[in-house]
Parts: sequence; C-alpha cells; structure tokens
Amino acid sequence: MEKLKISQQSFGEKAGLFILENDNGYKLEVTDFGARVVNFKVPTKNGEKNIVLGFDSAEEYLEKDTYIGATIGRVAGRISKGFFTIDGTNYQVETQPEHGNTLHGGPHSFEEVYWAAETAIDEQGVHVTFSYTSPDGEKGFPGELAVSVTYTLNNANEWRLNYQAKTTKATLFNPTNHVYFNLTGDVTQATDTHKLQVAADKFVVVGDDTTATGEIRSVAGTPFDFQKAQEMTQAYAADYQQNVLVGGLDHPFVLSADAKAPQATISSPDDSIKVEMTTTEPSVVIFTAQFGEKAPIMRGEKLAQHGGITLETQVMPGAIEFEGFGDIVLQPTETFTSETVYKVIAE
Repeated sequence: MEKLKISQQSFGEKAGLFILENDNGYKLEVTDFGARVVNFKVPTKNGEKNIVLGFDSAEEYLEKDTYIGATIGRVAGRISKGFFTIDGTNYQVETQPEHGNTLHGGPHSFEEVYWAAETAIDEQGVHVTFSYTSPDGEKGFPGELAVSVTYTLNNANEWRLNYQAKTTKATLFNPTNHVYFNLTGDVTQATDTHKLQVAADKFVVVGDDTTATGEIRSVAGTPFDFQKAQEMTQAYAADYQQNVLVGGLDHPFVLSADAKAPQATISSPDDSIKVEMTTTEPSVVIFTAQFGEKAPIMRGEKLAQHGGITLETQVMPGAIEFEGFGDIVLQPTETFTSETVYKVIAE
C-alpha cells in the first residue's frame, strides 16, 4: 500500500522544490521561492496531466513572470496610487511605474522572497509550511508582519491553503495565491472551452487602470454571469465594455454569502477534470492570462492567449477606499487566518 510522501530537490541556485504525493498518485510541487505552486500533476485515464501553469526554476520565474503560482502580499491586487490611511495615519507605499499604483504589495514583494520551509506528514495529509517575517516599513507598510502559508495535499485529492499572520502595528494584509489553471495540461491550448461556475451574483467594476471604481454591479444580463456553468468564450468574445477593457476577465467576483460549497468550479473541455474551490474569503479575482505577444515560453512552448484561469481568493480590492468592500486592516491584537481549498475530480 502506498503512503503519503514528500521529497525535495533543487529548483535553481538557491531555491528548493518540495514534491507532495498522496496515495492516489497526485503530486503537488511547491517551492520556497515565492511560496508558490509550480506543478499539480493529476493521474487520468489518458495519462498524467499538469493542471497549473509554471516554470522549471526560480531563475525562470525571475526572468519571465514572478506572480505565476506565487503567494501574493502584503496586499493582493491594486492600491490606488499606493496611498492609504489607518487610524488617522497616512501611508505611502511603493508603486509600480505602470499607472503609478501598488500592485500585489509593490515591486519585488512576497513573490520574490525565499521563504523558510518545514514539512510534516500526518493523518490529515502531507504538508509544507512556508514562513516569512516582513520587516516593519518594508515597501512602506507599517508593522513587522510574521506570515505563514501551509500547503497540504490529502487523500481526498485536495490542495489546501492555510494562511496565518500576526503584526506588531496596525497594517494592511490581504494575501492570495496567484495560481493559474489550464485543465488540458497543454499550455498551447487556450481555455476558451473550459467551463466556469461561480457562486457570485455581483462583480466589481474596474477602471482603465484596472483599479476598483467603487461600483459593485449585478452579473445579470452580462458576460460575468457564471452562476450556472458557462464556457469561457462568454467572457472572451463578449462585446461588453468591462471585458473589452481588459481583453477577458481581470475582475473580483463577490461570492454570495449563502452559497454552498464549492463556490467556484472549473471544468476541462471534455469534463474529465474538475477543480472545485471553497474558501473562507468573500471574493475571488478571476484573471484569464491575456498576455498577447508578451506571453512567455513555458515548458518549451509559448503560452496561449487566455492560456490559464486564476481563482485568487481574497477580500475585494478597493477595501481600503470604498465602504462595503470589506476590511483588510490587521491589528496587533488579532491573528489573521484564512483557508482556500482546491479539490480535483479526475477521470
């Protein structure tokens, strides 16, 4: 009888790769560089398929795209002009040149850190816990922030993500994982005929610079209505201002409070693989890899336009600006916890 197991190998000059394997032959491969998922290999009747996007070394991520698969923080999404106020104190954090906003915590953030790693195996599954302490003032954010993210693979074929954090001063914290799914296992295949279902009757409207405008709009009558499973072409081919603006999807979906698990499902074109997402977070940002000619070479092939779909669970971007968008202020008296589960069902 097979056992849950974990092994380790190098992943470039400084990084390590941790290979988590369950009794069913599922393999979740993660690295301490950016506390990221690199591969998720799923056995099927047609052979093993790698259902997430990734590269072959830490150096390749640095060269091509450091967000893919990474833990994102301190704050996922965009902070308009990098400015915010906590308890009457104003803060200016680092911004990226494009549009002058702060994206994913600012340049060279959690996604480029080499995290400490600890492994464990128990009856709940096989685990890797990555930890990092972000110094007070890093990128301009207040408070020393101690963060951990635990990746678990279990025999229910679930990849479980558990976050925990403590701060020494009131700060902002809204992490996510920037996983991209392509359930064909072929990066040259677009996700046009993947099917998406999301338990969300509202989405957040974005402006020209893709920051939240403050409007939360009903999905009814729009290409954002995935309350019943629809092919992704609904979003890609739509002549609707919000889709045309970004070339697909790059939007927060507001998860219905009364939604039963799972809150989102992605299905492969032939329905042979499904990923079911369940989260404690109130929204999921869906981005559809519209990189165009800038799409990277991945595993020897050029990534297709719309070659991946993210399910980035988090509090809605815009939470520090707009009432009703949620609260991402973490106080020193609090411990932040969050869980997201991706369950794979494969034939």
